[in-house]
Amino acid sequence: MKLHNYFRSSASFRVRIALQLKGLDYDYVPVHIARGDHRTGPFSAISADMLVPLLEDEGERFSQSMAIIEYLDEVHPEPALLPTDPVGRAHVRALAQSIACEIHPLNNLRVLKYLVKELKVDDEAKNTWYRHWVREGLLSFERQLAQHPGGTYCWGDTPTIADCCLVPQIFNGRRFDCDFSGLPRTMAAFDACMKLDAFQRAQPSQSPDAEP
Repeated sequence: MKLHNYFRSSASFRVRIALQLKGLDYDYVPVHIARGDHRTGPFSAISADMLVPLLEDEGERFSQSMAIIEYLDEVHPEPALLPTDPVGRAHVRALAQSIACEIHPLNNLRVLKYLVKELKVDDEAKNTWYRHWVREGLLSFERQLAQHPGGTYCWGDTPTIADCCLVPQIFNGRRFDCDFSGLPRTMAAFDACMKLDAFQRAQPSQSPDAEP
């Protein structure tokens, strides 16, 4: 397996967590998206959407982090990253998508660059934008958690795809000084995850292409 990814990409981080949780070996292929390498050179020739992550496995190429994680979960079912029951799976997918579909698209690198380069937004306004949408999204995430029984992680006592999404979002939020107050269940799940070696090994600072 090869994972084309960028150390600071939260979508890439999600997949690295899943790979670590499942104990799967893979070749790390860095793509420096801040420098624009995803739009030029060899990567643009193999990636239709020119986005990271991209997983190569068994002669196939898979894009989009959520699809990649579910592929890994189906091909390598242990440990499972989704509950066994349909109700539980639906709730966990909803939690994961609250981050992957509601928070992340408004704040990913290409959106932030567009705000600055095309709309001429200054850095402080850009950061205010970022913090607002992270805060709004995590408050919603917390309300969802509060509707379900407590557990060590986002859902129950084993990590799921929801935790794979939550941890990178908190990492990125910290870079922008986001407000995490009033999120007891959310932050408890994050803290529990960071006690696991899999989450530690997957974090940006441990990546071969990590930068200060």
